[in-house]
Amino acid sequence: MTRPRPVIAIDGPAGVGKSTTARVLAQRLGYTLVDTGALYRGVALAARDRGISWDDEAGVVAIGDETELAFASQHDGTPRLLLNGEERADEIRTPELSAGASQVSAYPGVRRVLLDIQRDLGREGGVVLEGRDIGTVVFPDAEVKVFLTASAEERARRRVQDLRDRGTMADYDEILAKIRSRDEADSTRAIAPLRPAEDAVILDSTSLGLEAVVQHVLELVQSCN
Repeated sequence: MTRPRPVIAIDGPAGVGKSTTARVLAQRLGYTLVDTGALYRGVALAARDRGISWDDEAGVVAIGDETELAFASQHDGTPRLLLNGEERADEIRTPELSAGASQVSAYPGVRRVLLDIQRDLGREGGVVLEGRDIGTVVFPDAEVKVFLTASAEERARRRVQDLRDRGTMADYDEILAKIRSRDEADSTRAIAPLRPAEDAVILDSTSLGLEAVVQHVLELVQSCN
């Protein structure tokens, strides 16, 4: 290992629990947490703010180039997205922005801009990054690579519960359909499709609790030291 501390890459489809797993890992290890999906959601939100359709590739890429994206950490280490210096973290956690993130992430120009941001944040190690192409594109040399998965039905159930906990009513069948649609879009896109890295550990969390998932990854971290 060339870095003083490892890069931990957690990839997987929508609603699989990457964000929660990454947050707990970062807290336990004292590492920096980077929510890469929030960056794509931020670009989608910035485009919506300007009235630019997510179908307008040139317009979305231009917005990505001119938008300042950063994170501010809460006391528990959870990153909060800053969009041009303004916290917008709560606004990106909706099914609409989830779909928008999937759409804009297919544009090479958007990925180019955000790739540099992600690599800068994790260059020195001691970082947990979660997304869909961390182990395959952003940090193919990450010391720990995990591809977290779960059934679409279980992911829909978790997403509905999460939205209800936030005070938002959600329809299970609608959420399930959107998850399946996003899985299809993410796994078949031409640029950086969703897939496990060849050397990633694939971990099915359908019947696993959070603590079991976290402990499994912690064992992988210990084994690379």
